[in-house]
Amino acid sequence: MIDFNTITACGECCMGCKKKLEDICSGCIEADGRVPEWAGSGVCKIHACCKEHHAKFCGLCEKFPCEKLPQMISWNPNIVEHLKNLATQFRSEMTRGE
Repeated sequence: MIDFNTITACGECCMGCKKKLEDICSGCIEADGRVPEWAGSGVCKIHACCKEHHAKFCGLCEKFPCEKLPQMISWNPNIVEHLKNLATQFRSEMTRGE
């Protein structure tokens, strides 16, 4: 079972991340998208977009998958499929919890 409180806007999980464990980065959830990697732009664009659309992560956004997604999450060529699967798991767990 996935702890969806640890899933970031881009569908990643910071738990166990070397940068987080070494206190180099506090994690985008805890830092409200303001992490060292995005210092030049001020805030993670993915985090800001999800916040604007009131989505826990991209896969739950009403606009998913948007045309901006592949450019915003370029490090994962399978991002749409990953977020789609994550959203399916999230909805399934929410249904079981009701």
